[in-house]
Amino acid sequence: MNESYRTFFGFTREPFASDLALKEILQTAEITGVQKRFDYALRLGGIGLVTGEIGSGKSTALRYASGQLHPSEYQTFYVIASSGSILELYRQIGAELGLAKITNSKALITTLIRKEITEWVQGEKMKIALIIDEASLLRLEVFAELHTICQFDKDSKPWLPLILAGQSTLIDKLMYRTSAPLASRIIARSHLEGLDRQGMEHYLKHHLKLAGVKNNLFQDAAVTAIHQGSGGLLRKANHLARGALVAAAAAKSQMVEPEHVRLAATEIF
Repeated sequence: MNESYRTFFGFTREPFASDLALKEILQTAEITGVQKRFDYALRLGGIGLVTGEIGSGKSTALRYASGQLHPSEYQTFYVIASSGSILELYRQIGAELGLAKITNSKALITTLIRKEITEWVQGEKMKIALIIDEASLLRLEVFAELHTICQFDKDSKPWLPLILAGQSTLIDKLMYRTSAPLASRIIARSHLEGLDRQGMEHYLKHHLKLAGVKNNLFQDAAVTAIHQGSGGLLRKANHLARGALVAAAAAKSQMVEPEHVRLAATEIF
């Protein structure tokens, strides 16, 4: 597929892209809900939970929420989880913290992480936020032990707030008895649902405007088709909307019709 559809519709940039500036992210009720709970967890030094299906906007919500933190007050560390051991996760966290020495000793690396966090809080006078995205990939044995990294001064100092984000299976893993010490520290939960039909229409118009087009290019029936085809999930809606624009331009149609959405749906999963 070429980029002729951008010229056809007069786009000034790629429509429905994911690399939005913070000020360009549509502030839906779900996004602001994540931000409020994010801020609450950080203020109290607890654990916040953000869940949602694939493509529901979890990472975007986290980026928006963390982007509202004042850089002179907060230092944010971001880790993408894997299905590895707790030691591998600690090594990831250590690398994100900038530790010069990454050891294979679990006891030593946790000591180094706590020492680094203590220096940030007491020495640099900064508040810390640790975000673990894709946390639903973590092993159960990781959930059983992860809470210990948040313990400072006999568990009296809430210096390392933790935000866990992942698919809904993350909640299932937190329900296990072995996960109870970690789950008991969760003080705020957000679950991102798909947009409703009205929200989807607003979302599509918002992205068209970002791409330099003020007119609505989607017929009502096409909006409904995108909403139904995506289940309201943002990533799939982006793919369907962009693909439908390509199909409409190929047909020399100034408006996106349901048939164009159907054609776009044959190209994606």
